[in-house]
Amino acid sequence: MTLISRRAWATINLAALKKNLALVRTYSPNSGIYPVIKSNAYGHGMAEAAAALSSAHIKLSGLAVATMSEAVCLRELEPDLPILLLNGFMAREELRECLARRIETVVHADYQLPILDQVLAEEALSGSRKLWVKYNTGMNRLGLGQEQAIEAYLKLRAYPGTQLVLMSHLACADAPNTPEFAQFTEDQRTRLAQAKGELLSKGQQTVETSMAASAGILQWPETHLDYVRPGVMLYGSSPMADQTGEELGLQPVMTLRSRIIAIRDLKAGDAIGYGATYVCERDTRMATVSIGYGDGYPRSAGNGTPVLVHTSSGKVRTRLIGRVSMDMITLDLTGIDDAQIDDEVTLWGEDLCADEVASAAGTISYELFCKVTSRVSLSYTD
Repeated sequence: MTLISRRAWATINLAALKKNLALVRTYSPNSGIYPVIKSNAYGHGMAEAAAALSSAHIKLSGLAVATMSEAVCLRELEPDLPILLLNGFMAREELRECLARRIETVVHADYQLPILDQVLAEEALSGSRKLWVKYNTGMNRLGLGQEQAIEAYLKLRAYPGTQLVLMSHLACADAPNTPEFAQFTEDQRTRLAQAKGELLSKGQQTVETSMAASAGILQWPETHLDYVRPGVMLYGSSPMADQTGEELGLQPVMTLRSRIIAIRDLKAGDAIGYGATYVCERDTRMATVSIGYGDGYPRSAGNGTPVLVHTSSGKVRTRLIGRVSMDMITLDLTGIDDAQIDDEVTLWGEDLCADEVASAAGTISYELFCKVTSRVSLSYTD
């Protein structure tokens, strides 16, 4: 058998995932938790993340995904745990599939209401179900207006065996220190509370509500309500505009690594890579590393983006120099005299916060995780 060297790989620390879930519970002790594992658990592996989260010693109210295909796949993996379909159903067949597979779907648009009327009338006695009515409190992506949401809630409540949650989503919770954003969040919270109050005034004995995702969990305790929906914080990264996951006490779950495949010495004035975007200001020792945008490392990562080189004397922080190409990046090794061919390089994760790398690349950690491609092998530790 031919031995093939690993050129780029990611280690997924499931113990860290569970510890981040425990932090969610610390922040939201009285709320049900629906961990969000959409987009293949933000690139970490949906099957593995679901198994780890459901085996943690923290009770989950369910798991949340975005698409119908994700929900169906997750139901095969988790036959008993509730599943929340955040983007909702689009057609009658999808709603029937949700009911048949006990998938909790979000109701967020006018076109869904007549479909619900028809299908629920036909299956009125088919058993219990849980639906989430989404009220657009200001995000303006999905959701019904206040009158529509209240009307839909009351109409759906009349079907036997139907449990309902009134939900919304925060648009500006990531910047609590910005006055206009803080006021926007407070206005959203107030609108949801008013809608709940109106439903109670119309005879509802209880109205369950949900609003907070990761940023709300970390910064807006008044939005925790009956259910929280943690996403990126589970994976060790920050949803906040001015804090990293490390600063928030979150543990990195994905560590992306590669290795040095070439080292060369350059003279002052020499250029590096496509477009000659970096010109050496001094004599420079340079390394070529076997990872690029074909593996999901962001092409937008510019000169100065931090990386860690694992040398015989320890981990040394250095920087990207030159443009990211499809299969390779180039690093500054000046002053790192013991770096050698085949030394490992950490692109983000353990000892190098993904939020810092994302900031240098002009993006967010969510995108870094989700764009890791199939060329990168994943391994799991717990």
